[in-house]
Amino acid sequence: MSKRPYLVGISGGSASGKTSFLKHLRAALPENSTCVVSQDNYYLPQDQQLRDENGQINFDLPTSIHRDAFYRDMIRLSKGETIEIQEYTFNNAARIAQTITLEPAPVIIMEGLFIFHYEEIKNELDLRIYIEAREDIKLNRRLRRDKDERGYPEDVVMYQWHNHVMPSYRQFLQPYRDDSDIIVTNNTSYDKALEVVIDHLMKHL
Repeated sequence: MSKRPYLVGISGGSASGKTSFLKHLRAALPENSTCVVSQDNYYLPQDQQLRDENGQINFDLPTSIHRDAFYRDMIRLSKGETIEIQEYTFNNAARIAQTITLEPAPVIIMEGLFIFHYEEIKNELDLRIYIEAREDIKLNRRLRRDKDERGYPEDVVMYQWHNHVMPSYRQFLQPYRDDSDIIVTNNTSYDKALEVVIDHLMKHL
């Protein structure tokens, strides 16, 4: 019987640095040793999203994600299956969605806002990592990212931040901070925390 993959969860507020941390983590580990399953690629279609009192879609709710598919793919990968998913383009008409192939690996990383809130996913994880940063730093990062990568105007980003992002963070993310195994503070740098995680995962490879 093959060894069960080591399941890692990486969560944290919007623009806390999850994507960057993951990029450096994967680069430091042996090739083909990790598989990353990103919650971002499991958003439900717009017509299935909830709207706020002003009629604006709220993408920052646990119900905005195809939760069953997200969990199912984690389990399939942990059993050694290869899966294909469609990239989510954040409604950017200039981007063409790609088909993403996920191959099973010794370390499977679940990444996203709600992976600790989803009990069925949290209960499977061997290691929980929570990345945080000061609110003003996260907002500045989000403004830059959503303008440059997703084509969102600043007023839309600010509306989402105050009405969706932060209320959701306080309700669905922050409560799980102290239950995490590793808390990474990313106001300026996460280099030391990254070294700790790399050393830990190398022991499991």
